[in-house]
Amino acid sequence: MDDFLTPVSTIRITGKKEADVSRSLVNSQPNSSTTTQTKTSPTSTEDALQVLKQQPSYDELIATLRFLSRHHPDNDIPTIRLPSPTSAQVVQVLVSEIVTNHWIILKEDAGDSKNSGYKLLLYCLSSITGINAILVRLRALIQEYKSDTEGSGKVKRPDIHLNLETLLDLLATLLKGDGWILEAWQTARTSTGGDAATSAVRMRPRVQEILALFGGGRIVSLAAEAEAIVKANKTAKDDNYDIWVADAQQYTTWLGRNIVTWQLSDVSPRHPKFGSELFSKGLKLGHGDALTKHVLGELVLKKMSEPSRFGLLLSNLPPTEQRKVLFSILKLLSSKYLDRLGHCESEESKPLVAAVAGALGSIVAENSSLKNYLVEWLTGSSGAGLGEGVGIRRAVLAVVSRHRHDIVTVLEKSLGQFGDQLYIKHSPMLQQEAHVEVLLLSAGYVHRVSPIKLTLMMRTGVWLNAISNRLAAPHQKARLLGMVVGEALSNLVDKGDKRLNFDTEKEFEDMAIWSKGLTQVSDEVGSIEPLFESPPTTLPKKKAASLKATHAAARPPAQPPQTGFIIEELSDEEGPGDDGLVPYAKPESDAEDSDDDPTLIRRDKPKAPVYVRDLIRYLRDTDNYDLQKLALTSAPTLIRRKAEYGTEVKEHADELAGLLIGLSDKFDMEDFDDLRLQGMIALVVAQPKIMGPWFAKTFFDGDFSISQRASVLIVLGLSSRELAGFEASTYSAAAAFPSKTLPERVEKLYLPQNTSFYQPKSSSSLKALPPNALDGIAHSIADNFLAPMAAEAADSATGPNALKLSTFTFRLNNPEKVRHITKTKPRIRSIPNTTASLLSSSFFTPLISRFQAALHSSSSRIRGILFNPYLLSLYIKTLALIIHASGPSTLSLPQMTVELWRLLLNTSVRTQAVGDLQLTQAILLGFMALLDVNEDRMRDLCQEMGRELIEAKDWVAGVFGNLRGGDEGGEEEQVKMLAAGVLVRLGEGIEKWQLVLVGDLIGF
Repeated sequence: MDDFLTPVSTIRITGKKEADVSRSLVNSQPNSSTTTQTKTSPTSTEDALQVLKQQPSYDELIATLRFLSRHHPDNDIPTIRLPSPTSAQVVQVLVSEIVTNHWIILKEDAGDSKNSGYKLLLYCLSSITGINAILVRLRALIQEYKSDTEGSGKVKRPDIHLNLETLLDLLATLLKGDGWILEAWQTARTSTGGDAATSAVRMRPRVQEILALFGGGRIVSLAAEAEAIVKANKTAKDDNYDIWVADAQQYTTWLGRNIVTWQLSDVSPRHPKFGSELFSKGLKLGHGDALTKHVLGELVLKKMSEPSRFGLLLSNLPPTEQRKVLFSILKLLSSKYLDRLGHCESEESKPLVAAVAGALGSIVAENSSLKNYLVEWLTGSSGAGLGEGVGIRRAVLAVVSRHRHDIVTVLEKSLGQFGDQLYIKHSPMLQQEAHVEVLLLSAGYVHRVSPIKLTLMMRTGVWLNAISNRLAAPHQKARLLGMVVGEALSNLVDKGDKRLNFDTEKEFEDMAIWSKGLTQVSDEVGSIEPLFESPPTTLPKKKAASLKATHAAARPPAQPPQTGFIIEELSDEEGPGDDGLVPYAKPESDAEDSDDDPTLIRRDKPKAPVYVRDLIRYLRDTDNYDLQKLALTSAPTLIRRKAEYGTEVKEHADELAGLLIGLSDKFDMEDFDDLRLQGMIALVVAQPKIMGPWFAKTFFDGDFSISQRASVLIVLGLSSRELAGFEASTYSAAAAFPSKTLPERVEKLYLPQNTSFYQPKSSSSLKALPPNALDGIAHSIADNFLAPMAAEAADSATGPNALKLSTFTFRLNNPEKVRHITKTKPRIRSIPNTTASLLSSSFFTPLISRFQAALHSSSSRIRGILFNPYLLSLYIKTLALIIHASGPSTLSLPQMTVELWRLLLNTSVRTQAVGDLQLTQAILLGFMALLDVNEDRMRDLCQEMGRELIEAKDWVAGVFGNLRGGDEGGEEEQVKMLAAGVLVRLGEGIEKWQLVLVGDLIGF
């Protein structure tokens, strides 16, 4: 730009003359009604337009801008903002000519004075007309750039990207401020004039123009397109060029600030629909949750706030938008304040639950439609806060219980849904548990308000059918929920021997006791002041103790120590005085001390973090290479070491996980991805019951990229296998305290060779994780699944040709392995039920339940995440690895099998797999894992899921028939081999138990 602008002359004003000029500028401020006229000052808008068209000098430009900034004597509006054809032409000339030629000079003149040329120009363009003119100019330049590049491949005008950069800078500068939209609305209203009826007619199209301009995506889309062109023509040193207007999330935040300013103004109660319409349009920009969070935080969750203003904003939205925003508010309140409460119903949680209930009560007030949406959220088939803690359900019920009719409605609908056979069979278990909590809590409220009403409900056929259907359910968890609800409600109504008692198993006794205690929980709608404080950072003691017990039970049991005397011949290599202690080596000279230049010696090297808070501080400092490197290399060992000692990891687990997921490789470190994954795996292994659901929730709800979401799935898959004992991380031994280990010479006396307490014989060691870590494990499992069938098919005349050909080559190259495979069939290692139960409840159930809930979601963002081909295939592989790691001894295996099988047969999933070999392979791996762990349950599968088995066989047969194969070792050949193996296993099971299938398949 310096080459195009050559100064002709420069005039410096100093001393008294400068003071005189400053005094004249002060007397001619835009807000002043009297303006000092110079010789070159125009006298009308037409004169100003002629001056601007004739390439004015700098002094003439300042004088013209000062004239245009004057306020009109009648309506106190700047002349340039009065709607007229001449004003529109003036704005167009300012944007297309003046800004292009004078912007850099005017920015250099940007001072504190209101009469500087820079601020006068911004003042003249701060209107709807000015913003529209900028957008029109941006679109014209973008079209010109595209037409040039598409035709000849080169841009005819090399200054296009410079003009785009100038206009983007102007647009971003103009839109700064939180009261922009309020000022635009007031200007549009004041400039209408006339009587009330005429003013209203003229006002309506101008208001619609404001809504369309700022509520639509026109500004963001054009700015983003222009920014991409500017970046494409930038040099490498200017890669950090960013304009906030081109970022949809930053623009949404700006829009939220302007909506808050509007709602807090005096005109909002008189014109409530404008703010609601603007808020409704802002929700469609792609960051509706962020917009809701900002407006909610400013109008409700802030000191000296006015929650009634937010209720006014919400009540004027369309019904569908009201429901969407209210449900988003419930999710935000739960994640920010109540998720930490977990399953705690103690007195310590009541103030916070009452505060959240108070915030909801102030928003809902007496709005009947909003109260109906709360009832729908509690009783809907996909509602009640899937995956959220019980705290948000307590808060909502506290608001609903203020009206007797509403709480009775909740109980009746919950009871009818609880006993529905289709609901019991098809709903995710996580969803059923949430609805059971609502049922028990609402029963307690109804019993306190009207005991006779609850008694009459338990004498109806709805109650009897509900308990009967639950006890007849094929899945253990569904039956258990029926027993818990039956005992809890019977204890409220019946007395003495009439109370139901199912003698719940000891394994579920704690859960049953806690669930039955929900009927005694009573929350109130309190003050929202506790929400102004920082959210709680620690779990209640009762919950923490239960998590510790669960984690301790999840670890593989230690082998019993050997008894008796041990006689072992010692090696002669060790002298009689060798006690196994290694002496310290002589200190070597520091390499830095030998440096010739003493200024290059670093004495401020950071030390490795010792505490978790230091690790968090290191991870937050993203501009320091040394701290980032130390944090990543120390995180896996430090987290594992602190897992069993103190509460540091437990209290900061979610914060650590958030930092690790969002960390970017800013310094191009070696093994960055591996170290980051190992840190997250260490977190999950240290606190599986907390971090398993947290990572599952983050995958669906977090604002992360595809690669970051993929890392979440990899972490869940690998950590589940480590917890199950199939893998052993190299960081486990490094994390052990020295006081817990023996010297190597002494350890030989107590531990047999090649054994370890935490590494089973069949396990492998996790070292550096390749990008396809889950794929490698999945392929190894698939090989073990196919090996016995391949060996048998090679010796038989029957069997798939693909298997025979591949197996024949395998037998020629590996005769010993084939002989071993033929003799002994690999078996799934039986693991303790505690670990299998943990994998089911904390890994598998949150992942698959949230997926099923997201399938019914109307959010395009969620569905876009779900049906990304890479993420969907990785998601299915993760579920397959988790169910395979759980093994055949899992008590909840029937329920897990049903849920995963139906997900694999989902119409949307199978449609997405058409033509996608990667996703097809993932689905086949899912079937393979299910058949592997259910090898001894084929009769039960044929009896309970006959239709699903036949449907799966038909689909796999279609896949096998549509694949050509033939490319030895190719991807299509591998998928065809896997389809053949699954087809053979399904055929064997169906043929063996075909008589069981007859009754279920009549009419199929």
